[in-house]
Order: sequence, then C-alpha cells, then structure tokens
Amino acid sequence: MSAEHASMRLIDDYARGDTEMAADTVWALEAHLETCAMCRSRLSESVAAGAPGIATLLDTVRAGLEPHLDAAVRTPSRRYRPRWVSAWVTPVMAPWLAMTVAVTLMALLLDAAGPPVFGGASPVLLIAPVLPLCGVAASWSRGLDPAHELTASTARAGLPLLLRRTTTALAVVLPLLLVEGWLTGAMTAAQWLLPSLAFTSTALALGSVIGVTRATAALLATWAVVIAAPAWVTSRVPIALQPDQLPLWGVLLALGIGAVIVRRNAYSTL
Repeated sequence: MSAEHASMRLIDDYARGDTEMAADTVWALEAHLETCAMCRSRLSESVAAGAPGIATLLDTVRAGLEPHLDAAVRTPSRRYRPRWVSAWVTPVMAPWLAMTVAVTLMALLLDAAGPPVFGGASPVLLIAPVLPLCGVAASWSRGLDPAHELTASTARAGLPLLLRRTTTALAVVLPLLLVEGWLTGAMTAAQWLLPSLAFTSTALALGSVIGVTRATAALLATWAVVIAAPAWVTSRVPIALQPDQLPLWGVLLALGIGAVIVRRNAYSTL
C-alpha cells in the first residue's frame, strides 16, 4: 500500500479472495477501504471484472432484500452521537464508569466517617489499584456490549479498539483517585498509581488468553482474597502497597505491556 491508496494488484488479490494474503495486510486494506472512496470504487470495478460470481451474488441478495426493506417499519432515529464516541466508548461503559465513581465516593465517605473500617488501611487505598479494572471489563465484553458481534467484525476491532476504550476508563478513574488521595491525605499517588497501571496491563495480557472479562474478574478476586482481606484482619496497610514494593509493580507493568505487544494479534479473535 502507498501512503494514499492501495495498489491495484492488492485490490485484485483481495477481490479474488486470495488466501495467501497476510492477515495484517488484509486488516490494513479493510481499514483503508473504510475511509477511501476511490479505493472502494476500484474494488467494485475489480470485483465486476475479476469475480463476476460475487457481483451476481450481491445483486441476488440485494434483489431479495429490497422488498422487505421497503416494507419494514422505520424505527425512530436516535439522538446523534459523534463517531469518535463510538470509537472510544461502548454503549454500556457509561453506567459502569458511573458505578466506579460511586464506589470511590463511598470509599471517600468511609474514610471521612471516623475510625477506619479497614483498620490502618484507607478504603480508598485498598480499592484504588483495582478500580480501573471495572472499566476495562466493560471495554471489551461480549455480554456487556449489545453491538459486540458487529464491532468485533470490523477491520479496526481488536487491540487498537480495546486500548482506546481502556484509555477512556483510565481517563475517568485516575483523575478521580488523584483528587480523593489529595482530599483524604491517606495515600500518595505512588502507592496506588503504579499498581493500578500494572493491574490494567496484566488484565489486558491475560485477556488475550481467557477473555478480558474473565481476566478482570480473576484479578479482582485475587486482590480481595490476598490483599484486601488480610489488611482488614490485621488492621494494617498491605505490604504490597508499601513504597519499597514499587519496583516489583514496575516489573509487573513492564511484563504486562510486553505480553500485550507479543500477543497483539490475538485480540481480534477474542
């Protein structure tokens, strides 16, 4: 592909359904066709000339659907939503992000209510490292996105879309936690920010194997059993959130990012 348009040879191979085309080449071509009217026109010409059977099939399907489409009852148009919103947010992320904000506010109220419910550990500190996982779970979930099958079949699905939606969740959660940490004074950004990013990268890495929703649920359960519950029993700040443990969180973050890069092609088949 050139900087502006796909080559005619590449378009001809795609129109014929060449099975030897590399998967990343097919992805790049389909993504380009979404925004280039000229290449779509050249693809139509190539299909008509080199694969008349496909053109005939499309005409047959169109002829069969047109009477049904004309008779279909039009549904009321929905409120306009910019295209970039669909690229960064799923239809169900708003309720999940609202729930995440509500959880952090409840933790803030518990912190300000008097004697700590979790002993010497701040509730905000205990939930901060894993809080972004709620948004990550909603960013790429078959059960939580009514348009999941349609979205997953597009050329831009996979890791790029997952990263955009994860970034949206982090952009909402992290500033809120920074403000709450400043208000309570019970935690510093260093105590929870690196663990939070490490958990996020680990969830994405595990998600390439077992699915993002299962990965986030497993990490949440592990955190609750291994870290939060002992902190409540012992009434002390977890050792995992002590400043001297930050290098370990940095290693976990690097490993998670590395695993995501290595398995970047697996996300399109989740």
